[in-house]
Amino acid sequence: MTNLLDLPDITFYQPEVKALTDELIAEVERLEERTLYPGDPIRLLLQGVAMKLVQQQVLINQTAKATLLRYAPLDVLRHMGAPFGVEQLPAEPAVATIRFTLSIPISSATIIPAGIRIGPEGGGGELYFSTTDILQIPAGSQSGTVSAECSIPGTEGNGFLPGQLNVLIDPLPFVSSVGNVTESAGGAAAESVDSLRERIRQAPESFSTAGPSGAYEFWAKSAYAAIIDVKSVSPAPMEVLVVPLLNGGVLPSQDALDAVAHKLNDKTIRPQTDKVTVAAPSPIEYDINLTYYILRSRAAESAAIQAAVNQAVEDYQLWQRIALGRDIDPSELIFRVRDAGAIAIAVTSPAQTPVADTEVAQDRTVNVTFGGLRDG
Repeated sequence: MTNLLDLPDITFYQPEVKALTDELIAEVERLEERTLYPGDPIRLLLQGVAMKLVQQQVLINQTAKATLLRYAPLDVLRHMGAPFGVEQLPAEPAVATIRFTLSIPISSATIIPAGIRIGPEGGGGELYFSTTDILQIPAGSQSGTVSAECSIPGTEGNGFLPGQLNVLIDPLPFVSSVGNVTESAGGAAAESVDSLRERIRQAPESFSTAGPSGAYEFWAKSAYAAIIDVKSVSPAPMEVLVVPLLNGGVLPSQDALDAVAHKLNDKTIRPQTDKVTVAAPSPIEYDINLTYYILRSRAAESAAIQAAVNQAVEDYQLWQRIALGRDIDPSELIFRVRDAGAIAIAVTSPAQTPVADTEVAQDRTVNVTFGGLRDG
């Protein structure tokens, strides 16, 4: 399927201010049988009319382009997606797995209702996580785990390390402590315009009931707003492996994988003969060791160039980890650092490394050294 960005730019109407002005003036001069010299009130009026017509032509061109998927704004995209049942995904709350621990084992089963709130210490009750299911701790057991989601949709609930969600807001008898056993993750802002545009482009893939890779990728992206990339492969007949990647190149948590698996295993999506597995991508780690110099003639710009180089390295790290199957490419790093103003760039790592479709590059240690000033 053709990438939208690979399509040539298109212009339905190219406004020409001078040509339109000259045409109007020439027509009035023919009708009036006289010359309209500069400063003539009628000539000035015609110049104003020409500008107004050009503005209308620009608007017509923009309106026509907005009917195409590549250029459509959000409101138009919503209408384009409606016939396919594709809607903009709302903001998603972060999720985490919470462990409830009883003070002592009890001889009967203990029920923890859904909706129990747990927060971080010092959170003030504004941000908290609520259990999404009923937890039943069997008789004789002292603890159990259940999933919980953040009260605030978006990225605010991401990044709470295990044990940091440890305040039980709704008191429960016999519960001595609570704490998250997984890092909270998966929170995402509402789906971006570009992501919605891409899902509308892929929507026809979902019409097939034979389990093509494009259909699995479309439905996986529809399951979770935080997914930035996804690959579907078949490691064996009647087996499907779906690998999602989250915004910023973050590896999906088990909660995120479970959400995608639940979506894909719907009986209206998965062919009965397919065994679908959802797994996190395999990280291919690499280090950055780089030394660069700055031209002596640009010594006054040294601080700004060093800052630009550091930003270029960070941009490269992000570029590497936001796409599945993107080979580790040191030439891209050199290009970005050179574009920031550096010269004589020596990269000892990373080396050119192939990355499979179900793998993703992940930076490990970064060592960027400014070697000093030198002549060209």
